[in-house]
Amino acid sequence: MKKIGVLTSGGDAPGMNAAIRAVVRTGIAKGWTVYGVKNGYAGLISGNIIPLGARDVGGIMQRGGTMLGSARSEEFKTIEGQRKAIRQLNSHGIEALVVIGGNGSQTGSFKLTQLGFPVVGVASTIDNDLYGSDITIGVDTALNVALEAVDRLKVTASSHQRAFLLEVMGRDCGYLALMTALAGGAEAVILPEVDIDPDDVADRISEAYNKGKAHAIVIVAEGAKYNAERLSAYFKEHEERLGFALRVAILGHIQRGGTPSAYDRILASRLGAGAVEMIDKGNTGVLVGWVNSKLDATPLEVVVSNKKQIDRDLVQLAEILD
Repeated sequence: MKKIGVLTSGGDAPGMNAAIRAVVRTGIAKGWTVYGVKNGYAGLISGNIIPLGARDVGGIMQRGGTMLGSARSEEFKTIEGQRKAIRQLNSHGIEALVVIGGNGSQTGSFKLTQLGFPVVGVASTIDNDLYGSDITIGVDTALNVALEAVDRLKVTASSHQRAFLLEVMGRDCGYLALMTALAGGAEAVILPEVDIDPDDVADRISEAYNKGKAHAIVIVAEGAKYNAERLSAYFKEHEERLGFALRVAILGHIQRGGTPSAYDRILASRLGAGAVEMIDKGNTGVLVGWVNSKLDATPLEVVVSNKKQIDRDLVQLAEILD
């Protein structure tokens, strides 16, 4: 009987629990024993590993976050920490590991693979910046949270004829900001990948008012050069010249919480089950993702060696439709 483990690492994403559930129940359906690793790589090093049965993952699919928890581990970044992790896996008789997470998590997956331990990654991050998957677990839910915030801000902005700046998550990737701007009809979007001058943002807001709009919404990714803090400070400093100031709303970790959407639950279920199938076929050292509307496996070495690029056509479309 094969024994496998599953852990979640990095930032939590809505749908992670559905992926855990799929891994556990698909493994059990094959007659395997499945273990859950608590608190990510830190829990792996400390041996915080528990058996998971079918009922242990019952009723978790609709819950946000991760039932297994997640924690940072500086020790795991060292070769000795990675060897400790493998010793813990070996002591439980675990023959393969499923890692649900984003870039940092899959870098850890690759490190274990380099040391000879079989790992399959599952693409999960609300930033959607992971190479090897067109869409990742948690993105749909986070996007809808941001979109609801835009719709609500428009009501207040229109009532008072104001301009609002909404900051969404995205330290290195502006996917969430771009899609929120497109779906929410924002007047401007500011991304880490695209340089923009604050005066250009001011011009777009002024143009919106000249067109007769009663409001203006600007979406900014937290990792942009001019994030919410810097852009609002610039507008405040130059308020007399520009003629208006920006009201700021920062979503932050609100985007991570809440009930996963139907799409995220289904995607997570398919990717989690797909990871177990990869282990069954002996195809490890890969990331299971969603590519061209189907399940796909990308070598972890390729995943960690490449940076996912934002779609420039969508950036142009957002500018046209503002």
